[in-house]
Amino acid sequence: MTDEARYGRDSNPDSLSTLPGSSARLGWVMYDWAAQPFYTLIMTFLFAPYFVNYFVGNAIRGQALWGYSAAIAGLMVAVLSPFLGAIADVSGKRKPWVVAFTLMLVLCMAGLWLAEPGIQGRVPLIIFLVISAILVAEFATVFVNAMMPTLTTPDKLGRLSGTGWAVGYLGGMVSLVMLAGFIVVMPDSDKTLLGISPILPLDPLRHESERFVGLFSAGWLIIFSIPFFLFTPDRVYERPTIANPIKDGFHRLKITITSLGNYRNIVLFLLARMLYIDGLSAIFTFGGIYATSIFGWSSLELAMFGIVLTVSGAIGAWVGGLLDDYVGSKFVIGCGLWLLLLASFGIISVDRNNIFFVLEVVARKAGSFPFSSSGELVYMAFAILIGLVAGPLQSSSRTLLARLAPPEKLTEFFGLYAFSGKVTSFLAPFLVAGTTSLFGSQRIGISTIIIFIIAGLVLLAAVRNPQS
Repeated sequence: MTDEARYGRDSNPDSLSTLPGSSARLGWVMYDWAAQPFYTLIMTFLFAPYFVNYFVGNAIRGQALWGYSAAIAGLMVAVLSPFLGAIADVSGKRKPWVVAFTLMLVLCMAGLWLAEPGIQGRVPLIIFLVISAILVAEFATVFVNAMMPTLTTPDKLGRLSGTGWAVGYLGGMVSLVMLAGFIVVMPDSDKTLLGISPILPLDPLRHESERFVGLFSAGWLIIFSIPFFLFTPDRVYERPTIANPIKDGFHRLKITITSLGNYRNIVLFLLARMLYIDGLSAIFTFGGIYATSIFGWSSLELAMFGIVLTVSGAIGAWVGGLLDDYVGSKFVIGCGLWLLLLASFGIISVDRNNIFFVLEVVARKAGSFPFSSSGELVYMAFAILIGLVAGPLQSSSRTLLARLAPPEKLTEFFGLYAFSGKVTSFLAPFLVAGTTSLFGSQRIGISTIIIFIIAGLVLLAAVRNPQS
């Protein structure tokens, strides 16, 4: 029996010929909305800076620990994702995996409430929870992404993917607005950004607002993932029943890996993505941390910063999704990378007293209005540009793979897609952490990110468009 027959290639070519209704696509898009607070609130704007600057209590050591944690998680995702994808393609089910990983993510995020300042004995526990949360969030994404091509026609994949990213960014923005407007108090005040008393009696001295984001994100995920589980069908190509899906999944993955020479175009794209996503992820991981250190931003200012970035990200993802279906995924990715390179240089050109490396500016005065200094405004401008291109880069990347990959191996290739996004993801945080520790400079540390963007651009140039 050939491998194509064994694993169901074209076993029923018409099994996915009828598209599901709009509620299925709505449910799929809503999972991006449901999961986004993990990335927006925990990994980027609120909990990560709190972990570095308050929970650990030393910015240099904290940034290094966060970088090493992200690196360990990325390496584990890289190793395990292709294997899980192959098992899912063999067994023919994706939703049960999403359910399991979603529940584990809820538990990990809720546990971050235990990150109480001054209790250094809990640092290993919180690091374990952060690593575990990254793992299960990325695993769930593998299976959710693989469901996308079964929900719409090929000529509308860009719009669906872009809409998903845009809705995800909006979910992050709404969650930030809720925290900043109703829960987090302004510095030297007992009022929130909306000028009202916080709706929850959280103790600012114990940083309960920052720790609460884990519980908040867990509840958000539970509530807003319900449409996905109720309305989005688990549509796969029909295939024979497999007695041992783990064994056969491993065998299938071996076949794919040994035959990667037959998928040269996909391999080139995955290598390019491996590098530029490493750079993009590192920018989001350390951008808020760097801004907090050089400008002394509080959790409220970080929330406002996050709101601006998520709005720009949503706009960029939606527009990028429309462009994707007209000018092609590769073109959108290439333009995004050039803009990301420009913005990255701009970000590292800013510190407390300088912009563009050499122009001196007046540092922000204590007690002044947020984002009132020239350095902060320039930093914000470049950060907004990063937000505008981040959505299209990620959205068009998953669309390009969906157009390149064989349909009967979608989850497996999205496992390799996760592999490409994580196999060297330990390297960017590791370089940032190591360079930061070596030179005692956060600015020098994050400057290493630019290397990954340039290398990704070079490899992307060799990728042929799927239409050619």
